[in-house]
Amino acid sequence: MSFFSSPLDSPSLRLTWLAGLSKKMLAAGSKNELLDLIDDALSVPEPGGDPAVLEGLASLYRGQVDHVGSVFDQVDRVGRKGLPEVWVGDTSVLASDVVKAAGRSVNRMSEAFQGCATVLLTLADAIGAAQRKDEQGRGQLLEQKKTLGGKDGFFDDLHENDEEEWDRKNAAHFGSFAVDLMHAAVADAQEATRVAARDLNKWAAEARAGKMETSELTAVDKVMLADTGVAGADAELNEILTAGDLERASARMDLLSLDDETAMERMLAKSDSPQERAYLMKALAAGHSVAEIETFQNKIHGKDPAWLRRHLTPVVTASDSMDDEGLAPDGSNNNKDYVTFDGQRWVQGGDGSEGTCVASSTVTSRAMVDPLYALDLTGGPDGQQDDPDAFRQRLVAEQHRLHTAGDGGRELGRHGARGAGTDQRHHRRQRHRHRLRTAGPEQRRRPQGGPHRGREVGGAGTAGAGRRLGQGGRPRDDHHRPGG
Repeated sequence: MSFFSSPLDSPSLRLTWLAGLSKKMLAAGSKNELLDLIDDALSVPEPGGDPAVLEGLASLYRGQVDHVGSVFDQVDRVGRKGLPEVWVGDTSVLASDVVKAAGRSVNRMSEAFQGCATVLLTLADAIGAAQRKDEQGRGQLLEQKKTLGGKDGFFDDLHENDEEEWDRKNAAHFGSFAVDLMHAAVADAQEATRVAARDLNKWAAEARAGKMETSELTAVDKVMLADTGVAGADAELNEILTAGDLERASARMDLLSLDDETAMERMLAKSDSPQERAYLMKALAAGHSVAEIETFQNKIHGKDPAWLRRHLTPVVTASDSMDDEGLAPDGSNNNKDYVTFDGQRWVQGGDGSEGTCVASSTVTSRAMVDPLYALDLTGGPDGQQDDPDAFRQRLVAEQHRLHTAGDGGRELGRHGARGAGTDQRHHRRQRHRHRLRTAGPEQRRRPQGGPHRGREVGGAGTAGAGRRLGQGGRPRDDHHRPGG
């Protein structure tokens, strides 16, 4: 038994190897060389996978749909009975809300089972087709090997008559075609496996409540936290807690001290809405301390879900976001929505004029995962502001801070704000350009020795005009270079 895997176990290396063999066969200069290449191709493993096993798994998944359907019927009957307003779970959520969330969770489970079954059946068909294509290629290689016969001896290999040359070239042609079939089989199987893994991972992510493995919350709490979406939007497209948030929050709950755990549960129970609870857990997932989260709750407690959405969730996905509405003249999609706070866009410079696109996207991305950071920008120091102009000032200041900290340069804009002192520098450059355009040849002539990189250049007609030169003696003009 070998403890080392063959390089050909990797589909990517198999593709490279087979592509090389196909070309080498056409260029083979002798019968023996061609036979060696055929043996090399036949040594490549066939596409793995058992279509029958995959079909069996698909059938098993599909068989669970009926069982899930009966669970849904039971949950639905409980929901239609009209539950009294009793509180359940450590975080004190309404039983009626839990039943509704459970119903939606069961419905998603049914969709996931059905979706997984379809993915597995599609994969089984693709693997079967790839294996048949590989088998066809191997059969042709074996046929060409049989046609060529055994290897020539040393003296036989020294001379090749016309008939032998014809047989060799004919076998090389069909052998190369056969290897191309094997190559296509590996590529087809690899792509089918990639697509299946992507789709199965997507369905696995739908099992959201299961991401919270912590024992510090009840099953009821987990279902409610996983089910809660932002107000006024499609909940399935806009869950407050992503699958990653749920995992991180669960891990952090298990690491809290007893005092912090008690404080966290007290805050969750105190919350006025499912959205408030979810944002507290999102803050925990973002890495904030319990003390910071308590301060955060004091700012958002009692706010209605629409206020929470506006201040804490910059990006909301519309239910028609996947609709194809064609392309605009500039090539962008017609179906697009601006990300705004009270009408003010989350965009570089506040109006899109500055070259701080990297800093701007970083600010928005962080606000999407960290509700405390988002509230600092939208609500100000006390978290209570609802002023788009004040938001714009804070947003642009934060973009500038990140832009400068990331060595983006002091001059931020192509059209808008350029930072302190930039206007004066810009006007000095304009005046200097005017002097150069109107100066005579002697005044424009560079000092002897050519351009001096990185030095102040003086000379006749330029005294006091101090010009810094960049590479190749060309004037540096960062104002016209995008900072993003």
